[in-house]
Amino acid sequence: MDDVRRLLDRTEIADLLTRYTRAVDTGQVDGFDQVFTEDATIDYTASGGASGPVAEVKAWMATEAIPLFAQTQHLVGQVATEFTGDDQAHVTAYFWNPIRIQLPAGPDGPVDPFDMEIGGLYEHDLVRTGEGWRSRRLVEHVLWRK
Repeated sequence: MDDVRRLLDRTEIADLLTRYTRAVDTGQVDGFDQVFTEDATIDYTASGGASGPVAEVKAWMATEAIPLFAQTQHLVGQVATEFTGDDQAHVTAYFWNPIRIQLPAGPDGPVDPFDMEIGGLYEHDLVRTGEGWRSRRLVEHVLWRK
């Protein structure tokens, strides 16, 4: 495959990673439809989250995870892309995610929000589709938290 095509692929993959983090950060998990294949799997167990088919994890995000995020802002960098075929790639991307958590009010009233930070790696197995690059598998690896 020519060098120009690979440069375009890398740009499209960077856009895919941005679409993913924006979907999470804005709470618009329907954006996952522009990131994942229909048969994709997601594994958030490293951070205490769900794991399974994208439709199930998307529902969990919308009903259980996102409502707790008063604010979240992913920063992604150091993206390593290994092309494993003309239409397949394995991507490892470092992330840092500061989050403000707002727990539901308790019996004594509102609970103050608290801040936390998570750093780690996102591993994606990507495939080129008719709609562009899509992730068919995402595994989150938490390397540190505070």
